[in-house]
Amino acid sequence: MPPDTPTALLPGRRDTGTSTARGSDYAALSRQVKQAGLLGRRPGYYTAKIATNLVLVGAGWVGFVLLGDSWWQLAVAVFLGVMFTQCGFLAHDAGHKQIARTRRASYLLGLLHGNLAIGLSYGWWIDKHNRHHAHPNDVDRDPDVGPGAVVFTASQARIRRGLGRWVCRWQAYLFFPMLLLEGLNLHLASLRAVRRRTGRSRWVEGSLLAGHVGGYLTALLLVLSPNRALAFLVVQQAVFGLTMGCSFAPNHKGMPLLRATDKVDYLRRQVLTSRNVRGGRVVDFALGGLNYQIEHHLFPSMPRANLKAAQPLVQAFCNSHDIVYRNSSLLDSYTQALRHLHAVGAPLRTTPGHPGDTLVEAVQPEPVKDYPTSVSWPAGIAPLQQHDSAG
Repeated sequence: MPPDTPTALLPGRRDTGTSTARGSDYAALSRQVKQAGLLGRRPGYYTAKIATNLVLVGAGWVGFVLLGDSWWQLAVAVFLGVMFTQCGFLAHDAGHKQIARTRRASYLLGLLHGNLAIGLSYGWWIDKHNRHHAHPNDVDRDPDVGPGAVVFTASQARIRRGLGRWVCRWQAYLFFPMLLLEGLNLHLASLRAVRRRTGRSRWVEGSLLAGHVGGYLTALLLVLSPNRALAFLVVQQAVFGLTMGCSFAPNHKGMPLLRATDKVDYLRRQVLTSRNVRGGRVVDFALGGLNYQIEHHLFPSMPRANLKAAQPLVQAFCNSHDIVYRNSSLLDSYTQALRHLHAVGAPLRTTPGHPGDTLVEAVQPEPVKDYPTSVSWPAGIAPLQQHDSAG
C-alpha cells in the first residue's frame, strides 16, 4: 500500500548544513529574479489579454444569438466552455495581484471574471487557493489533496465505503470522465460558500452569482428549445470542467506528498511538490501559464507573461543546489498523476483470485527526510489577496 507521506526528497541532494543557509537559498534566487526585472507588472500584456478574452467571449455569445435554435449550438457550447476557463485564469491572476497593484482593483477584476463571467465565488476560491499555496501537497493542510471525489493516500482510501470505495478502486480510469462534472462541483461549492459568508461580501458575491445564473439561463431559454438548452448547458459546463481540471491536474498530482510535521524550507517545499509542463504556446494558452507551476509557486505575484523567462533561471538555480526540478511533457505529467491514483486504489482491487497491482511498488517513493527549517512565507511574498468587502 502506498505510504501516506510519499515524499521523494532528493536522493543525492547536497546538505547545506544549517537552517540559515537553507533559508538564504530562496533569498539568493529572489535577488536574481528581481535583478532580471521579472517581478515587474505587465499592464500592456494584461490589457491586451483581458480585451482579447472579452472580445472572444462576446463573439461566442453573439454567435449563440445569431445561430438560433440549432444543434450547431453545441459547437458554441464547446467554445464557451474553453473561454470560461480562460476567464478563470484571469481571475486567478487577479487574485495573485499579477494584474493590478491595489487590492480594490484586484478584487474587482476577480469578481468580474469569477462571479459574474463564469459563476464561481472569487472569495471562496481565494481562501482555498491561499491554503494550497501555503502548503502544497500537504495532506493535512492542502485542500487540493484532501479526500474528495478522488483520494491521494492509503489512509484516505481505507475509509472509503460504498460507491466511494468502488470509485477509488478505478479512480485512475474515472479521473478524466469525472472532470466533466467539475464545473458543476465548482458552482455548487461557490453557492455553499456564499451562503456561509456574512457582511457586505456575501451580498456582493451573491448578487453577481445570481446575475450570472439568471443571465445564462435566460439566454438559453430565450434562444433554444428546452431540450437543446439542456444539451447546451451540459456540454458547455462539461467542457468547462474538463479544461479547468486538466489545467490543474499536471501541476502536483503524483508529486511528493508532505505532512504538517515535515520540516521543509519554502524553496524546497514549493519546488519538490510541483511539476512544470513543457509544450510551447499551445500548452501555455491551454494551461493559462500554470504549466510554469514551479516558478508560479515560488513567485505567486509574478505576471504570467514573465514565467517563461523565469523558468531557465529557476531551473539553473535548482540544479546548482541539487534540488530536483521536474519538467515533463503534458502527456507524461498526466501519466505520472494517473499512475499515482492507480497505485492508491490498488489495495482495494486486491481480492482472492485478483492479484495486487505491481504499480504500487513502481511509484512508492522514499520516506520523508526532515529539513531543519519550517516553511513560512518569505519576506515580500504574500498569499492571495483576501477581502471581506468590496472595498
